[in-house]
Amino acid sequence: MDILFKSERFARECNAIRLLMNRHGESRAKLIRRRLDALRSAWVLEDLRNAPGRLHELKGDLKWALSLDLDGPYRLLFEPAAEPVPLKPDGGLDWTKVTAVRILGIEDTHE
Repeated sequence: MDILFKSERFARECNAIRLLMNRHGESRAKLIRRRLDALRSAWVLEDLRNAPGRLHELKGDLKWALSLDLDGPYRLLFEPAAEPVPLKPDGGLDWTKVTAVRILGIEDTHE
């Protein structure tokens, strides 16, 4: 799967383990890299449905965004990069057609 980032600065941070460790600590940085590697190795989003770490769609203001568990309350947030977003006939996100994602952030979604 292709991975894009919300900004060049955020892309540099996510692609440099030292920057990730400085910002998030060693254990979370390694987990972030594992999650990004899993996304890169998948052909489509559906390939990750049963992978380690809970992956689910968000609602409300973050409709079409997805959340992948990291540690504690922290999540890797991303969205399908395709325009328009691939949908199933019922209007839901078609995970079998998502071949590129945009990483939005690493956040405590419970704040």
